[in-house]
Amino acid sequence: MNMNAVGASESAKPVFFDLEDKGHPDGHSTYLGFWIYLMSDCLIFAALFATFGVLGSSFAAGPAPKDLFDLNLVLLNTFMLLFSSITFGFAMISADRNQVTATRIWLAVTALFGLAFLGIELYEFHHLMELGATPQRSAFLSAFYALVGTHGLHVFFGLVWIIVLITQIGQHGLIGANRRRMMCLSMFWHFLDVVWIGVFTVVYLLGVIQ
Repeated sequence: MNMNAVGASESAKPVFFDLEDKGHPDGHSTYLGFWIYLMSDCLIFAALFATFGVLGSSFAAGPAPKDLFDLNLVLLNTFMLLFSSITFGFAMISADRNQVTATRIWLAVTALFGLAFLGIELYEFHHLMELGATPQRSAFLSAFYALVGTHGLHVFFGLVWIIVLITQIGQHGLIGANRRRMMCLSMFWHFLDVVWIGVFTVVYLLGVIQ
């Protein structure tokens, strides 16, 4: 038998592909995309922490952390953010129980704690600038404002997200899409909490102790 003819007949056989849509778990792409975003945010904050680590002792004959920071005020601000994470946890519990009103209330309380955090941070920035501790005063202050300000900007956008989510839940209830949005926002908010613990320890606490 001609082997070439056999090979040609085999190659002529039609090839079938399985075109059936296998599907993915509901919200799979949303969660995956958000985890990728959080990893990119981790890189941003890692770079800012590294920058502060290099420039944090470059005072240019200007004020040092122990001359500027009020640990009592910063500790109060830290508790505002910690409490907001707790109240967000209550919002998630209420959502699991399908309690729309309670979920919206706990999200609103979370937003209030977040607003308090931002208010205290803006007061601190204003006070430091009145003392002449502006970003251009030294490399230390430039790194400080970049790191703390970037975190504060994330909190601001988180607050906008909370307000939008409260509105969406009020209009459509705890549908699957809103539950996914709450889960993503929960990861984002707790991520900011963890970053702030690092900021409090590295920037404020160690800065005052050294």
